[in-house]
Amino acid sequence: MPLSRREFLERSAILSAAGFVPRLPEAWPAESSAVPFPAPAGFRGRPCVVSSSNGIRGVKVAYDQLLAGEDPLDAAIAGVNIQELDPDDQSVGLGGLPNEEGVVQLDASCMHGPTRRAGSVACIEGIATPSLVAKAVMDYTDHVMLVGEGASRFARAMGFKAQNLLTEKSRQDWMRWKSRLNANDAWLDHDDDIKIKFTTGTINMNAVNANGDLGSVTTTSGMAWKVPGRIGDSPIVGAGQYCDNTVGAAGSTGRGEANIKTCASFLIVEFMRQGMAPQQACLKTLERVVAMTEARLLGPGGRPRFDLEFYAVTKSGDFGGATLYSGGKFAVCDERGARLEEAAYLYRR
Repeated sequence: MPLSRREFLERSAILSAAGFVPRLPEAWPAESSAVPFPAPAGFRGRPCVVSSSNGIRGVKVAYDQLLAGEDPLDAAIAGVNIQELDPDDQSVGLGGLPNEEGVVQLDASCMHGPTRRAGSVACIEGIATPSLVAKAVMDYTDHVMLVGEGASRFARAMGFKAQNLLTEKSRQDWMRWKSRLNANDAWLDHDDDIKIKFTTGTINMNAVNANGDLGSVTTTSGMAWKVPGRIGDSPIVGAGQYCDNTVGAAGSTGRGEANIKTCASFLIVEFMRQGMAPQQACLKTLERVVAMTEARLLGPGGRPRFDLEFYAVTKSGDFGGATLYSGGKFAVCDERGARLEEAAYLYRR
């Protein structure tokens, strides 16, 4: 929950001692009553929440909060918190699959359209909801990104409770993966016939309210069995997610390294700024991903050996999603209710 002014001031000394520069959230000063990027007179958009398919529960929660008048970023974060706190979801938060040393390291970033602010954390340990820590970085510091032990220390100073994120289920999966390694293996190589879990799972969620105000968030435990310290696209503003209150918001799941090289979420929003519909913008960005893919990651016909999924929503509530390969779905909730939609694609499987 957001801190009150008094609570914030009481913690300022702790934050300063830890090396952080606290600041008052923009909602507190009297002069903040002016609304950045006001919608045109008479503007009325369609509230909408769009997400990766694992956010099917969360989009309904977020949508209901939008209708109740909640801020779009707060609504989106409430939506992804469901997966972050679910120990059976091994791609985010509690129970996420660990790095090669058996340590769960989490990443997240968020953007708030109306105030043009952003926050991010990477390689944070022991905190199940990195999305909320990313928002705290946005709200209570003069920074955008904190990483590693600094991010964890900041979270504790802000009152987040540390806990062991490695569930027994994920520990057992890590043990099975570890037992199969040999001197010739790279970190992520293993035989196709061995049933070892592997995920680049992530959850992205983007929300827009009837006033056209937007919020976006992406959170993940990253690539399973990764090299300690590896950071994917999720905590990188412009890659894992991006939000511009004059246009729309977009986010991604899948191979983060491919997404980072194309600044894909930013690019989707820019294509929408040029007049493309969300689905068209996602497909056009996937074409850029293919063009930027290294030869070693290309298969027959020049097709990538990985998948990547994009999700986007405009200021007016139009939405779309696309993947590299057919069969993908994404979650959406609007006046028609929560549901899974078929994603557009570049290649048929």
